[in-house]
Amino acid sequence: MIRSDVDERSIAVIGMACRLPGASGTDELWTLLRDGVDATSETPLDRYDADALHAGSPEPGRLASRRAGYVDGIADFDAEFFGMSPTEAVELDPQQRLLLMTTWEALEDAGQRPDLIAGSRTSVFVGNARADYLELTLRQGLENATAAQLNNFRSLLPARVSHVFDLRGPSVVVDTACSSSLVAVHQAVQSLRAGESPLALAAGVNIALRPDEGVVMSQAGGMSPDGRSKFGDAFADGHAPSDAVAVVVLKRLTDALADGDRVRAVIAGSAVGNDGRTSDSVLNPSLAGQLEVLRWAYEDARIDPADVDYVEAHGSGSPALDPLELTALGEVLGAGRPAGRPLLVGSIKSNIGHAEAAGGLAGLVKAVLCLENRQVPASLHAITPNPRVAWGALPLMVPDRLYALPDLGRPVVAGISGQGSSALNAHVVVRQADTAPAHPGPMPGVPYVLVLSARSAAALEDLARLYADYLRPGGRGPSFALRDICFSAATRRQHHTHRLAVVGASHEDMAEALTGFQGIGGLPLSGLADRYRKGEDLHWSEVFGEPGRFVPLPHYPWQTKRYWPGEEQHTGDADLAAWMLREHARTGFDDGSTLTEIGIDSLAKLRILVELAKRSEQDVDPDEFGRLRTVGELRAWTRTLEAAAR
Repeated sequence: MIRSDVDERSIAVIGMACRLPGASGTDELWTLLRDGVDATSETPLDRYDADALHAGSPEPGRLASRRAGYVDGIADFDAEFFGMSPTEAVELDPQQRLLLMTTWEALEDAGQRPDLIAGSRTSVFVGNARADYLELTLRQGLENATAAQLNNFRSLLPARVSHVFDLRGPSVVVDTACSSSLVAVHQAVQSLRAGESPLALAAGVNIALRPDEGVVMSQAGGMSPDGRSKFGDAFADGHAPSDAVAVVVLKRLTDALADGDRVRAVIAGSAVGNDGRTSDSVLNPSLAGQLEVLRWAYEDARIDPADVDYVEAHGSGSPALDPLELTALGEVLGAGRPAGRPLLVGSIKSNIGHAEAAGGLAGLVKAVLCLENRQVPASLHAITPNPRVAWGALPLMVPDRLYALPDLGRPVVAGISGQGSSALNAHVVVRQADTAPAHPGPMPGVPYVLVLSARSAAALEDLARLYADYLRPGGRGPSFALRDICFSAATRRQHHTHRLAVVGASHEDMAEALTGFQGIGGLPLSGLADRYRKGEDLHWSEVFGEPGRFVPLPHYPWQTKRYWPGEEQHTGDADLAAWMLREHARTGFDDGSTLTEIGIDSLAKLRILVELAKRSEQDVDPDEFGRLRTVGELRAWTRTLEAAAR
């Protein structure tokens, strides 16, 4: 039974974003899950040559499988949006780049304006166990161990987010192997409950660029030869590795309700615990350890385990781990369960593969989507029940189709499990959010102003098209009141330099106005729209009066380019200064701009000195370079260098 007094301890999931195999966002992910899609694929050559490494039987230095789950476009990044030069973007680990964009999307989904949370004690907890980009660079030889590689140590994953968004709370990387990101969620929950943070970001990041871990797992017999996770099946034969980036935005439930946030789900409780010496070795899982953590999690949530409707299992498809996990779930969540209502247990790993340190966050996102849609998708590749599980005695069922969750007169409850080879188990308990109270509908024919902004003209054009599609029949917008859409765009999105404002009295009016970049003229709101376009900061409480309801809106349209080592696009710059500024300047500039203003800091200067010596083929005096202050001085100095080299 769920008690109302837990609300003071409950944590709201107010935003989510992800990049997973086959899904660039949560909406795409739900479609993939609902339709039972296996998004794993052959290993692309830009990762490594899986064909050359593959062997049908265990052999030293060989991979058991050619398949895994891969996120597309890992080299793509909007460097200009985040104020990075092309050189910085190339040098930065794609895990950091993708985490930055996914964090922005999660904050947009939560309606949390980055400019308004800047300077707050917002915390960042990131589950991660890889630094492949750094290790690949160092593997090329110690001459590649430049100062730039300091940016790619794993501790910089959360630190980069905290720095870019100016978040002052705890900023911690969590590595407990495959339970890392669920432990990150647990730590975020504890930080919020303790009052340490008013807002928390919990994330998981895993981008595999090397075959090394796969080779190790192949030697240990942990890799599925056909690259598919078969959780609960008699022929489960290991896991398929997977990329993943996922971020959730968390807030105390009482605060979220007071602030008018959209609550996607409620974290009622969580627990983590190590197996200790309950197994014969640190790498062997323990039934006792899993039983303890499950009991602790539901004690923390103050929810009867028999009331749980669905569990998103760790579910790796391991012939050794699956029976233990299912047995533990059956013993704890099966006790006292009514006859005829078996516990549904599935695994997202059967769709996308095993995202390792980010796998728990992928599972949490799936569980929240299940609660929102009141459905549990099929867990794939489970055809023959594993005979090592006492299915007849344990009230469990691995869903083989899309199941509707029944209305039992209470919120739907789900659990998410994560288990690490570190012997660290984690379990998070989530419940369905209460239905938001209905807002009175707007008066028909009343016009509203819709404001959009972006950091470039091209992005603003793309955003206008996204909103037009969103507002038209068949889009998501018509299911929300126009006033709420306009209120959300004005108050829940950061306002950038490039701006657009249109006026309309219906969804169709707005879509047409956006298409033509014009509004309905002659209305009182037209003057307001003009003021916004000119960059004026408006008092939205005066414009809208009573607060509206925050509703989902289109995400920012990234203007990405491909940034990857060895693929720099040389444009034949006429002089050294033009080359240096193109590669290292983070913003626009003129001759009077200082080098510091345009982002050429001490680390950039170190890189420039090395590159400049190679390009000019002469010794460069670092003291002379250090005395340069402006772009104009830089141009004059490099002309002198070039003249001396002739």
